[in-house]
Amino acid sequence: MFRALGNFLVLLTLIGMLAPSAAGLLLFYPFFGKICYKISDYIVGVCSRRLFVILRVYKKFRLSFSKKNFESLPEQFIVLSNHQSLLDIPIYMNFFRGRDVRFVAKDALSKNYIPLVGPMLKSHGHCFIPRKGGSSIVMQRIDSFSERCLRNKWNPVIFPEGTRSKDGSLGKFYSAGFRRIADSTRLPVAVCVVDDGWKINDIQHVMENMHKINYRAKLLKVFPPALTKEDQVAVLDQARALMQEQLDAWRSGKED
Repeated sequence: MFRALGNFLVLLTLIGMLAPSAAGLLLFYPFFGKICYKISDYIVGVCSRRLFVILRVYKKFRLSFSKKNFESLPEQFIVLSNHQSLLDIPIYMNFFRGRDVRFVAKDALSKNYIPLVGPMLKSHGHCFIPRKGGSSIVMQRIDSFSERCLRNKWNPVIFPEGTRSKDGSLGKFYSAGFRRIADSTRLPVAVCVVDDGWKINDIQHVMENMHKINYRAKLLKVFPPALTKEDQVAVLDQARALMQEQLDAWRSGKED
């Protein structure tokens, strides 16, 4: 009974916090781009921080950021990370607070029938990859996204697994999207890792497991720009090895 009441309070608080922004986006999108952009900035800069405060207070949610390598970050960079839940997006928005990040995601997130999420991500200029469609369409979208990132000083974030991990294990890394962005932007590559998000990667387990996890994020290493196919494949291989090493360390009880 108390858990159900707690869940209800969390949902009620989140709805109260996000409802005005959601209503604004639904009302103004896509006719008033600047207004929608400001609303999206408010969601990213204010609401996302409040989200984690609410979860910590009501659900004992824990969030641990390791930023000891942040001094090595250049002005602009590509982020490579594993992917465990939809919370990875607001996690990285907070992890890189003060540095604009934009995500490569499946186009299902861009649909207007997903309240708040679709209009916010579209108005903020993220990249959406269709599940169905030729590789030429995918590459055109990535090229356009890369151009926007360079023009606006955004930092592109890509999940080379292509989908969320259901059990926390690292999946196969796909190189095409990363290589295209690396070719187009010629930016350094920041390798990051998250963990524990897989325990809440579907609606059924969000409220059940929220109090059990310690959502971690860490910057592992910054690589110089990968300008050749060989360099790009090598960066992906090393990134995956670094992520696995850190996941193993965390899961064996080591903090860092």
